[in-house]
Amino acid sequence: MTRVLITGFTGMVGSHLADYLLETTDWELWGMLRWRSPLDNIEHLLDRANKKDRINLVYADLNDQVALLHAIKESKPDYVFHLAAQSYPKTSFESPLDTYNTNIIGTARLLEALHWQKKDPWIHVCASSEVFGRVSEDKLPIDEECSFHPASPYAISKVGTDLIGRYHAEAFNQKIITTRMFTHTGPRRGDVFAESSFAKQIVMIENGLISPVIKVGNLDSLRTFADVRDAVRAYHMMLTINPVIGAYYNIGGTHVCKVGDMLETLLSMSESQDIKIEVDPERLRPIDADLQIPDTSKFTDKTGWKPQISFEKTMVDLLNYWRNRIKSGSKFLSR
Repeated sequence: MTRVLITGFTGMVGSHLADYLLETTDWELWGMLRWRSPLDNIEHLLDRANKKDRINLVYADLNDQVALLHAIKESKPDYVFHLAAQSYPKTSFESPLDTYNTNIIGTARLLEALHWQKKDPWIHVCASSEVFGRVSEDKLPIDEECSFHPASPYAISKVGTDLIGRYHAEAFNQKIITTRMFTHTGPRRGDVFAESSFAKQIVMIENGLISPVIKVGNLDSLRTFADVRDAVRAYHMMLTINPVIGAYYNIGGTHVCKVGDMLETLLSMSESQDIKIEVDPERLRPIDADLQIPDTSKFTDKTGWKPQISFEKTMVDLLNYWRNRIKSGSKFLSR
Protein backbone atom coordinates (compact mmCIF):
# COMPACT_ATOMS: atom_id res chain seq x y z
CA MET A 1 0.00 0.00 0.00
CA THR A 2 1.39 3.38 -1.05
CA ARG A 3 1.13 6.00 1.69
CA VAL A 4 1.25 9.75 1.12
CA LEU A 5 1.51 12.67 3.56
CA ILE A 6 0.07 16.00 2.41
CA THR A 7 0.93 19.04 4.50
CA GLY A 8 -1.52 21.92 4.14
CA PHE A 9 -4.29 19.37 3.53
CA THR A 10 -7.12 21.86 4.13
CA GLY A 11 -5.80 24.49 1.71
CA MET A 12 -6.97 24.99 -1.84
CA VAL A 13 -4.12 22.97 -3.35
CA GLY A 14 -4.05 20.30 -0.64
CA SER A 15 -7.76 19.60 -0.93
CA HIS A 16 -7.66 19.41 -4.74
CA LEU A 17 -4.61 17.14 -4.57
CA ALA A 18 -6.58 14.85 -2.26
CA ASP A 19 -9.46 14.79 -4.76
CA TYR A 20 -7.10 13.95 -7.61
CA LEU A 21 -5.25 11.17 -5.76
CA LEU A 22 -8.47 9.60 -4.52
CA GLU A 23 -9.80 9.52 -8.08
CA THR A 24 -6.70 8.38 -9.96
CA THR A 25 -4.70 6.24 -7.51
CA ASP A 26 -5.27 3.65 -4.77
CA TRP A 27 -2.98 5.50 -2.34
CA GLU A 28 -3.75 5.96 1.35
CA LEU A 29 -3.73 9.64 2.26
CA TRP A 30 -2.59 11.25 5.50
CA GLY A 31 -3.70 14.85 5.59
CA MET A 32 -1.73 17.08 7.93
CA LEU A 33 -3.65 20.00 9.41
CA ARG A 34 -3.59 22.20 12.49
CA TRP A 35 -6.29 21.58 15.08
CA ARG A 36 -7.67 25.05 14.34
CA SER A 37 -7.63 24.76 10.54
CA PRO A 38 -10.96 25.57 8.82
CA LEU A 39 -12.45 22.44 7.28
CA ASP A 40 -14.50 24.12 4.53
CA ASN A 41 -12.27 22.90 1.69
CA ILE A 42 -12.44 19.26 2.78
CA GLU A 43 -16.05 19.19 3.95
CA HIS A 44 -16.89 16.83 1.09
CA LEU A 45 -14.19 14.43 2.34
CA LEU A 46 -15.10 14.37 6.04
CA ASP A 47 -17.39 11.36 5.80
CA ARG A 48 -14.54 9.34 4.29
CA ALA A 49 -12.19 10.70 6.95
CA ASN A 50 -14.60 9.62 9.69
CA LYS A 51 -14.65 6.12 8.21
CA LYS A 52 -10.90 6.20 7.53
CA ASP A 53 -11.74 5.35 3.94
CA ARG A 54 -8.29 6.11 2.46
CA ILE A 55 -8.24 9.45 4.33
CA ASN A 56 -6.53 9.84 7.68
CA LEU A 57 -6.23 13.22 9.39
CA VAL A 58 -3.15 13.92 11.47
CA TYR A 59 -2.78 17.08 13.54
CA ALA A 60 0.55 18.89 13.41
CA ASP A 61 2.05 22.32 12.90
CA LEU A 62 5.22 23.27 11.03
CA ASN A 63 6.25 25.23 14.13
CA ASP A 64 6.06 22.16 16.42
CA GLN A 65 8.88 19.68 15.90
CA VAL A 66 7.34 17.04 18.19
CA ALA A 67 4.05 17.18 16.29
CA LEU A 68 5.88 16.80 12.97
CA LEU A 69 7.72 13.74 14.23
CA HIS A 70 4.41 12.27 15.34
CA ALA A 71 2.78 12.98 11.96
CA ILE A 72 5.62 11.26 10.12
CA LYS A 73 5.60 8.29 12.50
CA GLU A 74 1.84 7.90 12.00
CA SER A 75 1.85 8.28 8.22
CA LYS A 76 5.07 6.43 7.33
CA PRO A 77 4.93 8.11 3.92
CA ASP A 78 6.24 6.88 0.60
CA TYR A 79 5.48 10.33 -0.84
CA VAL A 80 5.29 13.75 0.82
CA PHE A 81 3.67 16.80 -0.75
CA HIS A 82 4.79 19.77 1.33
CA LEU A 83 2.17 22.42 0.58
CA ALA A 84 1.66 24.00 4.02
CA ALA A 85 2.76 27.63 4.25
CA GLN A 86 1.82 31.15 5.17
CA SER A 87 0.85 31.72 1.56
CA TYR A 88 -0.52 35.28 1.38
CA PRO A 89 2.03 37.78 -0.05
CA LYS A 90 0.06 40.85 1.09
CA THR A 91 -0.23 39.50 4.65
CA SER A 92 3.51 38.86 4.76
CA PHE A 93 4.23 42.60 4.74
CA GLU A 94 2.35 42.85 8.03
CA SER A 95 3.54 39.55 9.52
CA PRO A 96 7.02 38.96 8.12
CA LEU A 97 8.43 37.07 11.11
CA ASP A 98 5.56 34.58 11.21
CA THR A 99 5.97 34.12 7.44
CA TYR A 100 9.71 33.46 7.74
CA ASN A 101 9.29 31.12 10.69
CA THR A 102 6.52 29.05 9.11
CA ASN A 103 7.86 28.85 5.58
CA ILE A 104 11.63 28.70 6.09
CA ILE A 105 12.17 27.21 9.54
CA GLY A 106 9.00 25.12 9.23
CA THR A 107 10.29 23.54 6.03
CA ALA A 108 13.65 22.88 7.69
CA ARG A 109 11.89 21.23 10.65
CA LEU A 110 9.88 18.97 8.32
CA LEU A 111 12.84 17.93 6.18
CA GLU A 112 15.04 17.29 9.24
CA ALA A 113 12.29 15.12 10.72
CA LEU A 114 11.95 13.18 7.47
CA HIS A 115 15.74 12.79 7.25
CA TRP A 116 15.85 10.80 10.47
CA GLN A 117 13.02 8.40 9.61
CA LYS A 118 13.61 4.86 8.39
CA LYS A 119 11.65 5.44 5.19
CA ASP A 120 13.14 7.53 2.41
CA PRO A 121 10.11 9.09 0.69
CA TRP A 122 9.96 11.17 -2.45
CA ILE A 123 9.31 14.72 -1.29
CA HIS A 124 7.76 17.64 -3.16
CA VAL A 125 8.86 21.00 -1.74
CA CYS A 126 6.56 23.73 -2.97
CA ALA A 127 8.35 27.04 -3.47
CA SER A 128 6.77 29.74 -5.66
CA SER A 129 7.23 31.81 -8.80
CA GLU A 130 7.33 34.76 -6.40
CA VAL A 131 11.01 33.90 -5.76
CA PHE A 132 11.81 35.56 -9.09
CA GLY A 133 10.08 38.76 -8.02
CA ARG A 134 10.88 41.82 -10.08
CA VAL A 135 12.09 40.48 -13.41
CA SER A 136 13.24 42.72 -16.26
CA GLU A 137 11.62 42.25 -19.67
CA ASP A 138 14.84 40.97 -21.22
CA LYS A 139 14.67 37.91 -18.91
CA LEU A 140 11.20 36.86 -20.09
CA PRO A 141 10.02 34.17 -20.23
CA ILE A 142 11.42 33.24 -16.82
CA ASP A 143 13.39 29.99 -16.83
CA GLU A 144 14.69 28.05 -13.83
CA GLU A 145 18.09 29.77 -13.89
CA CYS A 146 16.71 33.30 -13.67
CA SER A 147 18.13 35.13 -10.66
CA PHE A 148 15.99 35.59 -7.56
CA HIS A 149 14.74 39.11 -6.79
CA PRO A 150 11.98 38.57 -4.20
CA ALA A 151 9.51 41.44 -3.79
CA SER A 152 7.80 40.55 -0.49
CA PRO A 153 8.57 38.80 2.80
CA TYR A 154 6.50 35.91 1.44
CA ALA A 155 8.74 35.72 -1.63
CA ILE A 156 11.86 35.86 0.56
CA SER A 157 10.46 33.01 2.65
CA LYS A 158 9.91 30.96 -0.49
CA VAL A 159 13.50 31.58 -1.57
CA GLY A 160 14.46 30.01 1.77
CA THR A 161 12.04 27.13 1.19
CA ASP A 162 13.49 26.54 -2.27
CA LEU A 163 17.11 26.59 -1.12
CA ILE A 164 16.52 24.41 1.95
CA GLY A 165 14.86 21.80 -0.24
CA ARG A 166 17.72 21.73 -2.69
CA TYR A 167 20.29 21.71 0.13
CA HIS A 168 18.73 18.62 1.70
CA ALA A 169 18.72 16.88 -1.67
CA GLU A 170 22.40 17.63 -2.26
CA ALA A 171 23.70 17.21 1.29
CA PHE A 172 21.72 14.18 2.43
CA ASN A 173 20.55 12.70 -0.90
CA GLN A 174 16.95 13.08 0.21
CA LYS A 175 14.62 12.46 -2.69
CA ILE A 176 13.41 16.04 -2.96
CA ILE A 177 12.05 17.90 -5.99
CA THR A 178 11.24 21.62 -5.81
CA THR A 179 8.63 23.54 -7.78
CA ARG A 180 8.14 27.22 -8.59
CA MET A 181 4.45 27.21 -9.47
CA PHE A 182 3.12 30.32 -11.19
CA THR A 183 -0.36 31.70 -10.48
CA HIS A 184 -2.86 28.86 -10.05
CA THR A 185 -6.44 29.33 -9.01
CA GLY A 186 -9.95 27.95 -9.15
CA PRO A 187 -12.59 26.76 -6.69
CA ARG A 188 -11.59 27.08 -3.00
CA ARG A 189 -9.13 29.91 -3.67
CA GLY A 190 -8.76 32.09 -0.58
CA ASP A 191 -10.41 35.50 -0.78
CA VAL A 192 -7.17 37.32 0.01
CA PHE A 193 -5.97 36.58 -3.53
CA ALA A 194 -6.95 39.03 -6.28
CA GLU A 195 -9.00 36.83 -8.60
CA SER A 196 -10.91 35.18 -5.76
CA SER A 197 -11.52 38.51 -4.05
CA PHE A 198 -12.89 39.91 -7.31
CA ALA A 199 -15.13 36.88 -7.85
CA LYS A 200 -16.47 37.03 -4.31
CA GLN A 201 -17.16 40.75 -4.54
CA ILE A 202 -19.01 40.24 -7.85
CA VAL A 203 -21.20 37.53 -6.32
CA MET A 204 -21.91 39.67 -3.24
CA ILE A 205 -23.00 42.45 -5.61
CA GLU A 206 -25.20 39.98 -7.52
CA ASN A 207 -26.90 39.15 -4.24
CA GLY A 208 -27.30 42.74 -3.10
CA LEU A 209 -24.93 42.29 -0.15
CA ILE A 210 -22.61 45.19 -1.04
CA SER A 211 -22.82 48.23 -3.30
CA PRO A 212 -21.84 47.68 -6.96
CA VAL A 213 -18.19 48.66 -6.53
CA ILE A 214 -15.24 46.27 -6.94
CA LYS A 215 -12.23 47.23 -4.82
CA VAL A 216 -8.93 46.42 -6.49
CA GLY A 217 -5.18 46.75 -6.17
CA ASN A 218 -2.63 46.85 -9.01
CA LEU A 219 -4.47 45.97 -12.23
CA ASP A 220 -1.40 46.34 -14.47
CA SER A 221 0.53 43.37 -13.06
CA LEU A 222 1.07 40.69 -15.71
CA ARG A 223 0.24 37.14 -14.66
CA THR A 224 0.20 33.67 -16.20
CA PHE A 225 -2.80 31.70 -14.99
CA ALA A 226 -3.27 27.96 -14.51
CA ASP A 227 -6.08 25.97 -12.95
CA VAL A 228 -5.38 24.39 -9.55
CA ARG A 229 -6.72 21.06 -10.86
CA ASP A 230 -4.05 21.09 -13.56
CA ALA A 231 -1.47 22.06 -10.94
CA VAL A 232 -2.11 19.05 -8.69
CA ARG A 233 -1.98 16.73 -11.69
CA ALA A 234 1.44 18.21 -12.46
CA TYR A 235 2.63 17.61 -8.91
CA HIS A 236 1.63 13.95 -9.05
CA MET A 237 3.32 13.47 -12.42
CA MET A 238 6.48 15.16 -11.13
CA LEU A 239 6.97 12.60 -8.35
CA THR A 240 5.95 9.54 -10.38
CA ILE A 241 7.40 10.01 -13.88
CA ASN A 242 11.14 9.32 -13.76
CA PRO A 243 11.75 11.68 -10.81
CA VAL A 244 15.23 13.16 -10.37
CA ILE A 245 16.66 13.93 -6.94
CA GLY A 246 17.34 17.64 -6.51
CA ALA A 247 15.50 18.71 -9.65
CA TYR A 248 13.64 22.02 -9.66
CA TYR A 249 10.95 23.11 -12.09
CA ASN A 250 8.88 26.06 -13.18
CA ILE A 251 5.24 25.01 -13.65
CA GLY A 252 2.52 27.28 -14.97
CA GLY A 253 -0.32 27.81 -17.37
CA THR A 254 -0.37 29.33 -20.83
CA HIS A 255 -2.91 32.14 -20.41
CA VAL A 256 -1.05 35.43 -19.93
CA CYS A 257 -2.92 38.64 -19.14
CA LYS A 258 -2.94 41.65 -16.86
CA VAL A 259 -4.84 41.43 -13.59
CA GLY A 260 -7.21 44.04 -15.04
CA ASP A 261 -7.98 41.79 -18.02
CA MET A 262 -8.71 38.91 -15.63
CA LEU A 263 -11.15 41.18 -13.80
CA GLU A 264 -12.85 42.12 -17.07
CA THR A 265 -13.30 38.42 -17.84
CA LEU A 266 -15.02 37.88 -14.50
CA LEU A 267 -17.21 40.96 -14.99
CA SER A 268 -18.27 39.72 -18.43
CA MET A 269 -19.55 36.55 -16.77
CA SER A 270 -21.54 38.40 -14.12
CA GLU A 271 -25.30 38.62 -13.88
CA SER A 272 -24.92 42.25 -12.74
CA GLN A 273 -24.13 45.21 -14.97
CA ASP A 274 -22.74 48.70 -14.30
CA ILE A 275 -20.26 47.53 -11.68
CA LYS A 276 -17.69 50.21 -10.91
CA ILE A 277 -14.01 49.64 -10.19
CA GLU A 278 -12.24 51.47 -7.37
CA VAL A 279 -8.57 51.26 -6.40
CA ASP A 280 -8.17 50.52 -2.71
CA PRO A 281 -4.75 51.71 -1.44
CA GLU A 282 -4.76 48.95 1.18
CA ARG A 283 -4.73 46.36 -1.61
CA LEU A 284 -1.51 47.70 -3.14
CA ARG A 285 1.74 45.96 -2.24
CA PRO A 286 4.78 48.11 -1.33
CA ILE A 287 6.60 46.23 -4.13
CA ASP A 288 4.99 44.02 -6.75
CA ALA A 289 6.23 41.13 -8.87
CA ASP A 290 4.60 42.47 -12.01
CA LEU A 291 6.00 40.36 -14.87
CA GLN A 292 5.21 36.70 -14.19
CA ILE A 293 5.62 34.81 -17.47
CA PRO A 294 7.25 31.37 -17.18
CA ASP A 295 9.28 29.13 -19.41
CA THR A 296 7.94 25.70 -18.40
CA SER A 297 9.65 23.67 -21.12
CA LYS A 298 11.99 21.89 -18.69
CA PHE A 299 9.00 20.40 -16.85
CA THR A 300 6.77 19.75 -19.86
CA ASP A 301 9.62 18.08 -21.77
CA LYS A 302 10.32 15.87 -18.75
CA THR A 303 6.77 14.77 -17.95
CA GLY A 304 4.56 15.56 -20.96
CA TRP A 305 2.27 17.61 -18.73
CA LYS A 306 0.14 20.29 -20.36
CA PRO A 307 -2.70 22.40 -18.97
CA GLN A 308 -6.10 20.93 -19.85
CA ILE A 309 -8.52 23.41 -18.26
CA SER A 310 -9.16 26.69 -20.05
CA PHE A 311 -8.83 30.08 -18.37
CA GLU A 312 -12.51 30.76 -19.03
CA LYS A 313 -13.58 27.55 -17.27
CA THR A 314 -11.35 28.37 -14.31
CA MET A 315 -12.98 31.79 -13.97
CA VAL A 316 -16.53 30.40 -14.35
CA ASP A 317 -15.85 27.72 -11.75
CA LEU A 318 -14.38 30.30 -9.36
CA LEU A 319 -17.49 32.47 -9.70
CA ASN A 320 -19.77 29.48 -9.21
CA TYR A 321 -17.78 28.43 -6.15
CA TRP A 322 -18.57 31.79 -4.54
CA ARG A 323 -22.18 31.68 -5.76
CA ASN A 324 -22.66 28.34 -4.02
CA ARG A 325 -21.00 29.52 -0.83
CA ILE A 326 -23.04 32.70 -0.60
CA LYS A 327 -26.24 30.84 -1.54
CA SER A 328 -25.62 28.59 1.46
CA GLY A 329 -26.18 31.57 3.74
CA SER A 330 -22.60 31.91 4.99
CA LYS A 331 -21.43 35.40 5.91
CA PHE A 332 -18.23 36.90 4.51
CA LEU A 333 -16.12 40.00 4.90
CA SER A 334 -16.26 42.27 1.83
CA ARG A 335 -12.52 42.03 1.28
